[in-house]
Amino acid sequence: MRVILMTGKGGVGKTSVAAATGLRCAELGYKTLVLSTDPAHSLADSFDLELGHEPRSVRENLWGAELDALVELEDNWGAVKRYITDVLQARGLDGVQAEELAVLPGMDEIFGLVRVKRHYDEGEFDVLIVDSAPTGTALRLLSIPEVGGWYIRRFYKPFQGMSAALRPIVEPIFRPIAGFSLPTTEVMNAPYEFYQQIEALEKVLTDNMQTSVRLVTNPEKMVIKESARAHAYLSLYNVATDLVIANRIIPDEVTDPFFKRWKEHQHIYRQEIHSNFHPLPVKEVPLYSEEMCGLSALERLKETLYGDEDPSQVYYKEDTIRVKQNSDGYNLELYLPGIAKDKVQLNKTGDELNIRIGNHRRNLVLPQSLAAMQPAGAKMEADYLKIRFRATA
Repeated sequence: MRVILMTGKGGVGKTSVAAATGLRCAELGYKTLVLSTDPAHSLADSFDLELGHEPRSVRENLWGAELDALVELEDNWGAVKRYITDVLQARGLDGVQAEELAVLPGMDEIFGLVRVKRHYDEGEFDVLIVDSAPTGTALRLLSIPEVGGWYIRRFYKPFQGMSAALRPIVEPIFRPIAGFSLPTTEVMNAPYEFYQQIEALEKVLTDNMQTSVRLVTNPEKMVIKESARAHAYLSLYNVATDLVIANRIIPDEVTDPFFKRWKEHQHIYRQEIHSNFHPLPVKEVPLYSEEMCGLSALERLKETLYGDEDPSQVYYKEDTIRVKQNSDGYNLELYLPGIAKDKVQLNKTGDELNIRIGNHRRNLVLPQSLAAMQPAGAKMEADYLKIRFRATA
């Protein structure tokens, strides 16, 4: 299955681009699903028809769906939700409040990953296009396998074993005092089973011949800066970007003086987009005179974007992580475009390299050849952070 993740700052037009991409893939004969994981869904508005949690046919070879986190919660997290509800009710909250609070923050992002994994396992579609949340939320979604794995390994697995051993002894004393039971094996196993699914999906997300991110941006200063940061952070999580789409460019035929200065600024920012994201290919889409709503409007966008092209192709193969051997050790090279070296914090613990850029962190499990070595310096060169590893004396 080909997986294409569409993301960008809120309001840049990524949903329209995702829908138009789905139209072209379906036209080429691929069974295509466009799946919205954005909590503020607008995919149904783009297609101008009602969509629900399960895929609905839009036209031949094309289906659309909007993720319902509550449905996924009950299907995948029901035992945990019921346990948390019982705990909260025992502490004095009424039923409605307890059920609402049982949906933990960030669960919709996790369920988005689980839904993608399920479609991948079922293999019903040839192309899965994910209309993801705006860049900040999407990046949190992509960091879940890495960060979740760290907590599972460090804390959850030991706690899970301890809980199973102590439950028969502690439960008779605990229940009368607390008013609720200790978590059952089913409840304790659910988070780890969730993590196993997400860990398996990580291998799909980081395969740059199978999964690509497409950044949708506008020729505006703030939008370009956020897109550039997103590109770097995606690389940090080893997720490749293969195309940038610059949307809502004022056409040359617009000559009204009101738009003169706006067009001048857009001309500068268009050059900046091509320069900042080089060597990624950039497609430009004009600002249309009508809303991108309904299949006829999306057909026009599809033609502008792709013409006779196949959108499922990999437009650019981006190497985000490289390991190179040299005379006295290895170099680990991380592709971090636009990030200054002084913005990167590195720390090695055991076989893991902790990389932090701003509020984004990755715990990279090192290959065996590097795990026994120590970092001996780092430098930024041609958008790659090159970390030298040398054998300890």
